[in-house]
Amino acid sequence: MRYHDADAAIQWLERALGFTQHAVYRHPDKGHVVHAELVHRRSRGGVGMVMLGSTHNESEMATHYRRPAEVGGVTSSAYLIVDDCDPVYAAAQSTSAEILMTLRTMDYGGKAFAVRDPEGHIWSVGEYDPFALLTA
Repeated sequence: MRYHDADAAIQWLERALGFTQHAVYRHPDKGHVVHAELVHRRSRGGVGMVMLGSTHNESEMATHYRRPAEVGGVTSSAYLIVDDCDPVYAAAQSTSAEILMTLRTMDYGGKAFAVRDPEGHIWSVGEYDPFALLTA
């Protein structure tokens, strides 16, 4: 994922969705985030990671990424599996994020909600864990 202000995005993802920084690599001269790895740990086990960077990244791949504002929306979104949606939903609400789908119990199991981050990326958050079916 690419962000215009990757530092602000990292802070928002930490506050709103409970991510923690694993690694943040900066451009040696300009200081912007070239690559960041944020981890999300679940109390019942399992670890997820999202990688992001700045749109100012000058790598050969940078020209292939577009932010939602540049294309009028998103063509994909992230799904974050959590043990309990209630505290994550409360944290997301406290950031004044745009809630796209309020917290609700889903027909396929668990609670879920969807939120738009400050730069327009959509995050679906839910308790439904399809990986649990593979290990059952």
